[in-house]
Amino acid sequence: MAASGRTAGPEVIWARPERAGRGPRPAHTRAEIAAAAMSIADAEGIDAVSMRRVAAAIGCGTMSLYNYVPRKEDLYELMVDAAAAEYELPERPSGDWQADLLGLARQSRAMMHRHPWMPGLMSPVYGFSPNALRYFEYVLWVLEGLDVEDGAKMELLAMVTAVVTSFVGSELTAAERHRTSPHSPEQERAARSAYLARELASGRYPRMARTFEGASGPADQDAIFERAMRRLFAGFAAESGGRGA
Repeated sequence: MAASGRTAGPEVIWARPERAGRGPRPAHTRAEIAAAAMSIADAEGIDAVSMRRVAAAIGCGTMSLYNYVPRKEDLYELMVDAAAAEYELPERPSGDWQADLLGLARQSRAMMHRHPWMPGLMSPVYGFSPNALRYFEYVLWVLEGLDVEDGAKMELLAMVTAVVTSFVGSELTAAERHRTSPHSPEQERAARSAYLARELASGRYPRMARTFEGASGPADQDAIFERAMRRLFAGFAAESGGRGA
């Protein structure tokens, strides 16, 4: 093993014992380290997370932190896993796979809003942590009664994650734009609505004009999210030849 807890080759943080079989109990836990990193990221963004900042937050030296977390990527894994622990999984599936998956998708969306840095870290690299495995196992239990291959079930889960991540990413981008704009969201919306109305009245965009005719007020993001999920499930069921119904 190299200095500062680093190994010569790649190592999965979860394969590394949190505590050696012998010797004194470590002064800090992975849960404590993850909580400190998440607190920084929630308040200031993922770019503010550094080994130095996290070490200071838990009260140890930066080089000492490497004994617990050899790489910054490992720190990210701890953070994603800690967030995944927030899923409230029922004792057992309800028997309605679409309703169960929709409930999990709602939880994912809420979680990403609580932790705005999460969409940027949603990667297969961080996909098989202990709490993520707990989540995957439950989803496969939800889908257990479907007459489709297990690979198709994992693809469905990947699609749900992708849609939720993309949807929340757009919401967070819009929220950040409003936060940094010198004008209120209502002022921005009014200016853009007036511009769009003038363009549609020109007659150059008849299809767009029909589409927006009668529209009023901002879109209901919650309703759009629900429809997007239900359409994804319906498409999966249809492509499965009814076996996913």
